Amino acid sequence: MSKKLYVGNLSFQTTESAITETFTQYGTVESVNIITDRDSGRSKGFGFVVMDEEGADKAIATLNGSQLDGRPLTVNEARPMVPRDFGGGSRGGGRRDQY
Repeated sequence: MSKKLYVGNLSFQTTESAITETFTQYGTVESVNIITDRDSGRSKGFGFVVMDEEGADKAIATLNGSQLDGRPLTVNEARPMVPRDFGGGSRGGGRRDQY
């Protein structure tokens, strides 16, 4: 059975291969996904690792608070995404009848 981990406080320079290398020491890594900004393509500083359950538990215990690329990692079990209610309103702002 696999477990999905949240990995936070990543350096903007950290690569998926560096994360894979780090987590492989604790078990079989199935996938790594660094979340990037849709517009700029720049890392948002967090990502997800899917790995075997036993390895995931070891990785959480060992890597949470450890350094990667000069930053202390936050590693814990990923929680399901909660849909956000952004409310109503116009994104454009201002009057629609202006040219």
